Parts: sequence; structure tokens; C-alpha cells
Amino acid sequence: MSWIDISQPFTKDVGHWPGDVPFSYELSLTKEQTGSVNIGKITTSLHTGTHVDAPFHFDNDGETIDKLPLDSFIGKALVIDVSETDFITSNDFEHISFGSFDQILLKTSLPNQPKRFPKEVPLLDHNIAPFLKEKEIKLIGVDIPSVDKLTSKQLETHHALHKQGIMILENIMLDDVDPGLYKLIALPLRIVGADGSPVRAVIRKIKEDETNE
Repeated sequence: MSWIDISQPFTKDVGHWPGDVPFSYELSLTKEQTGSVNIGKITTSLHTGTHVDAPFHFDNDGETIDKLPLDSFIGKALVIDVSETDFITSNDFEHISFGSFDQILLKTSLPNQPKRFPKEVPLLDHNIAPFLKEKEIKLIGVDIPSVDKLTSKQLETHHALHKQGIMILENIMLDDVDPGLYKLIALPLRIVGADGSPVRAVIRKIKEDETNE
């Protein structure tokens, strides 16, 4: 099975939070100037595109991105279709048999449009956090820019997930991904002291004979 890239592409017009730093890439030095190589530079918010939120993003006493355990971002992930609702609660997982995976990726009703920052997104009930902790989930991924309402100042779901030790992966792309069990790799950059990091998130379908590995 081949790997599937579920990260948003970084382009000059990729959507970003209103008022935040947009992504840009340019050559700071050309091969003609250096005589040997092209050298590029980027400018971006750490929360543009597909990214991980470090607890420090919403808690001054929270861990920064370089302090988070790497094994939280590698594992078995279940892609779950929750596109039939705009308010996601633990009731939406009643049909799920937990135990063979430790991450969930939610395919919501919002279409994947990387160049457009949405005005509204489906909402996650913050009470989902203790339920997921009970099911031994260590990461939740969503195909929207935030696990909270975009205008929220309290960020209840962010705080609730952090309290349960569950990592947050945002802005993945799942429109063309079927529900099911996958291997996930979504490693954040080792940016010392940072509140988050872009990631290259990839998944690979898990075969039946791999489920117990």
C-alpha cells in the first residue's frame, strides 16, 4: 500500500487565520548569485496549513512543541466519517470498536479547500476528551483549522484535550480518504520553545494481517 499525503500544500495563496502571518516562499539567493546553489526562505505562522498545536499555544505553562513525545505522532489511526453532523460528540463514536488504534482522524462536513479559510467549522464537544482518554486515544486529527469555534477565546476543547494528554492535529485533508484503519506519521518540527509546528502528515492503509502488529 502506498502512502497518502493528507497535508495541505504550502502555496502563496494557502488560507491562513485572519490577521495572522501568511505563508510565503522566495529565493533569498540564486545559483547565479552564489555560483553553486539556490537558497530559499519561508515566512509563515506555525498555524497555517496542516499543523500540530503545542499546549503552549493556549496555555502559558503548557509544553512547547519540542517537548512533546514523538510517539504521539506515529501510530495506528482510524479515519471516521462524521460529516453527517456539525456538532461532534462521543455519541458519534458509539458504533466504533476501540482497541486496535490509538489515534482518530475526523472527516467532517467541511470540504477541503486549502486556499480558502472558512468562516465557520463543525464543532467538537469538549466532553469528547475524557471519553477519548478512556479509549486510550493519544491524538485527534481534524480536517478543519481548529477543534474549537473559530471565534472562541476560551478554547474549551483545546484545554479539555490537553488535560487528557491528547495531541491536536489540525487542517488535514480527508475528502478523498475512505474511513478505515491507517498508519499515520505526522511529525512536528523540533522548533525549540514554539507553540506549534507545520507537519507533513501521511497515512497508509493497514492490511488485515497488520492490525495486531
